[in-house]
Formats: sequence, structure tokens, C-alpha cells
Amino acid sequence: MLVGGDFVENIARLLRELLWGWPVLAGILLAGIHLSIRTGFLPFTHCIFWIKNTIGSFFSKKTDPQKAKAGRISPIQALFTALAGSIGTGNIVGVATALTLGGPGAIFWMWVSAGIGMTTIWGEAVLAVKYRKKEPNGQQSGGPMYYLERGADKKGLAWLFAAACVLASLGMGNMAQSNAIAGALEEGFSVPPVWTGVVVAALLFVISAGGMKRTARVAEKLVPLMAIGYVAVCVVLLIAFSERVVPAFQMIFHDAFSLEAAAGGVGGTVMLRAMECGVSRGIFTNEAGLGCSVMAYGESGGDEPGKQACWGILQVVIDTLLMCTLTALCILVTGSLSSGKDGAALSTVCFSALLGSWGEGFVCVAITLFAFATMMAWSAYGQKALQYLAGNHFQTAYRVLFAAAAVLGCRLSLTAVWDFCDSFNGLMAIPNVAALFLLSGEIVEEKKRCLTRKKYGHFSKNRKSKTVAGNSRVW
Repeated sequence: MLVGGDFVENIARLLRELLWGWPVLAGILLAGIHLSIRTGFLPFTHCIFWIKNTIGSFFSKKTDPQKAKAGRISPIQALFTALAGSIGTGNIVGVATALTLGGPGAIFWMWVSAGIGMTTIWGEAVLAVKYRKKEPNGQQSGGPMYYLERGADKKGLAWLFAAACVLASLGMGNMAQSNAIAGALEEGFSVPPVWTGVVVAALLFVISAGGMKRTARVAEKLVPLMAIGYVAVCVVLLIAFSERVVPAFQMIFHDAFSLEAAAGGVGGTVMLRAMECGVSRGIFTNEAGLGCSVMAYGESGGDEPGKQACWGILQVVIDTLLMCTLTALCILVTGSLSSGKDGAALSTVCFSALLGSWGEGFVCVAITLFAFATMMAWSAYGQKALQYLAGNHFQTAYRVLFAAAAVLGCRLSLTAVWDFCDSFNGLMAIPNVAALFLLSGEIVEEKKRCLTRKKYGHFSKNRKSKTVAGNSRVW
């Protein structure tokens, strides 16, 4: 029996109306557009730069993306940790819901939000590396709370972000994911939700005890395995329905700009519905504008903010432009959108067209792995935010609370869980967007410095050393 009741659902709905919706979404988009214009649309006009400093680093003798400096995680571990946090139920359930509510055109607007988000997350990661702080134990800590305090001199907003991040880690990063896992395992394998909650809680407690480092080590092994497996099945399905791929793209572009009335004449035009659903789900899945995922990049090795930030661009490409697009195309080419199903059930119908009776099991396993990876990353984000607020106090209490929230998430009503998630996202986005506007000049300066040499990846030897709040950094 689900708990929550009308009271909890009403509170959740009220908070969502106050803290989420078009005002916050518009703020995130405007910040991204602002940075895109000021940086000359860097991810597109200087794609060689970020590709060379991410994928290209695997083939370079000078750099090793798998090597971690003392007290830090490696760049590739940072990427997989960030991907663990962003590749979650949004890539399967979120895309299916966006298609159901916004139609095929929602995918186009998801691409638009991703295109803008690539610059946004690059700017966030630049600031996270530039203003990170060295802890007494030798580890690095970076993220919006640090660049709000140390860069923008807005300690109040830094505290607001950190508090919101702790809450979001329990909501979007935990209860929404455990709810999805419980639903998938109950539907696919008849596992009681309470047992799912207990097992997931125990695993999370053990992993979260190791902080960002242990999370990064687990993510480095889990994320490539689950991502490659999911992409492979999607590609096989698209090959099997290859004659419908082009018509699927035509539907996406047609609905993205359709001025026809939405279903029943309610909610404006098809275009507006598609835009709202696509942008909202795009931000939810790649987290650009929320600021949380760049905590991983702030702890990674390397002292060049512009180079380290390139991994954030790759994160959005893999998460949204690749995996979300594959999910959407699979649903469209199989004609599953007309089945009347939504969420995980819609994805099950889709993959059953290729896998038959195994389709439900595949979706169940995919949701479980994706959601658990997200929970791992968010436990690390929450601990980092709590560390900013209270030092090393209450870390054990937080891990116990995080584990308990996983059990609670399996029992709450789905409506209340998602309303709380959107509310906490908005609470994080507001101070982070303010920081992006306040510090946009520094992001632009870092872009100029990165690209002053003709050969990407080589930086001027005449770099000025500057101290930020007692922490020596090379800019």
C-alpha cells in the first residue's frame, strides 16, 4: 500500500508550482543562451577543442584521462560519475513520458535544450574547477556553492544551493529512482517493493561510505557496461525497423513546429506542449543548469578549467543527444506511441517488438541499473553539499538518512515523488543560474585563454597565478 495521501501530494504540488515551471526553465535557458552567445557557441564552433581534450586524450601520450592525481579522481572517473548521476530513469521513463505528453516534437526541443546545455555545463565546470577548495585531508571540493561564495561573493546563495542539493539528493537523486526500481522489479519479477528498498538501501550505505572516490570507482565499471549494452540493443532494434527511421525524424520535426491545437484544444498548440515537455525532460536528464554534476569535475585531476570542463560537454552528448534520442527513435519506429501506454510500460511495449517476452525483463534491468547509478552519484553530491554546510559533521547520519529515503521512495506515490523532485531542482537552479550570469565574464575569459594558441590543448606559459580565498590557483 502506498503512503503519502492527499496531504503529502498537495504539499508536493504546491512546492512544484512555486519552484518549478516556465519561470525557472526560462531562467536556465536564458543563462545557456547568454553563455552560448558570449562564448561564440563554443561546443559547435570549437568542437575540435573539446573532442581533443576528451576522446582525443585516450590517444595522446601527453595526457591520460584514466590517471588520477593524489587526492583527486581521474577525468574519466569524473565523467562516469557525472553520467551515473544524469543517466537515469529520465533516459527511459522520462523520454517515454515526454513523447506521451508532448508528442514526437518534444524530442526536437530536448535536442535544443541539450545544445544550449552543452555550453551551460561547460561554464559550470569551468567555475567548479577554478574555484574549488582543497580540504584538510588533501581532497578537492568544487561545485556551485564554492563558486557562488568564492567567485560571486554570494555566501547566502551558496548556502541555499547546498541546502537544496541535499534535499534534491534525497528527492530526485534517491526517492524518484528507488520508486522506479521498485516499480520495475515488482512488475517484471514480482519483487515486493519493501525488499527492493532494503537491498538498495544497504548497497547505497556501503558505497556512500567511501564518498566521491568509491562512487567514482564503481561508476567507472558500471556506467560503460550498462550504457554500451543499452545502446547496442537500441541500435539492433533500429536496424530491424530501419525503413521507419526517416519517417520518425520527419514526425519529430513536423510536431516541433506544428501550430495545430493540442488534444481537445487544451494546453495551447502542439508546438508549445512539445517545447515545454522537451525542455523540461532535457534539463532533467542532462542536469545542465542545475549545477550538481560539475561537483565531480571539480574533484577531478588537472588544473586547466577549460580543458577539464570539456568532459561536461561530452556528458551531455552521451546522455541526451545519444541515449535519449535512441530511446525516442525506438519508441517511434515500433509504433508503440499509439499503444496508450506511458512511462516504463511504453518502453516495455517498444522493446518487446524486438525481444518479445524478454522486452519487459530488459526494460526492468535497464531501469534498475540506470536508477541505481543515479542514486550512487547523488549520494556523493549530497555528501559534498552537506560537507560545505557542516564540515565533516553529520556524514554518517546523512548516509543513514539517504538509505532510509530509498526505502521510503519505494512506498510513496509516484505523483508526490516527482513533484518533490521538480521543486528541489528549481531550488538548486535559482542560485546556480544567478552565478552563471554573475560570473559569465570569467567563463568568457577562460574560453579566450583556452583558444589563444593555434593548437588546441596547449596553453600559454605566461600564466598568472592568483589566490582565491587562500587557495593558490593557476588561471
